[in-house]
Amino acid sequence: MRNLILVAFVEAVADGLVFPRSDWPLHITLLRFDVEPSDGEDVAARLSELVSAPAMGALGAELTVGSDAGFGHQGSIPVSLVEHHPILQGLHEELFDAMESVGGRAATPRYVLDHYRPHISHHDGKRPEPGDAVVLDQIALVDMAPGGNHTIRRILKLWRLPAESE
Repeated sequence: MRNLILVAFVEAVADGLVFPRSDWPLHITLLRFDVEPSDGEDVAARLSELVSAPAMGALGAELTVGSDAGFGHQGSIPVSLVEHHPILQGLHEELFDAMESVGGRAATPRYVLDHYRPHISHHDGKRPEPGDAVVLDQIALVDMAPGGNHTIRRILKLWRLPAESE
């Protein structure tokens, strides 16, 4: 099984970035899922093709950070909710469809589609504040265990808004 995740990074990242699992840049989880490696086809490459149009179409959406909440066991993980936005919800749903089309399974099926709760986990003293504006300008496909190494993460594909000078 291969563990992948689609996220919208809130902090600047680079394509191909490798980082420790304990030191994620701030991000909004779009969809976490598992896929079976298929014979003769790179599932991540196929998924990247399917995700490109929805990801590029969502870039530039302006989101608003909402209230704080606690996720996980007994609410022990501090997060900032992201206020509902139709573009973000639509992106999540399109990513879900793409994931299913390559035979993937949502890692947390109770929190997808109508039950999707976009949020930014607080990390190492970093966190957004309620009311902060967040522009959806970096969407990434991340391998949760590149080469079977569960201690690191690797950005496999990064979609971003073009720089204004380009």
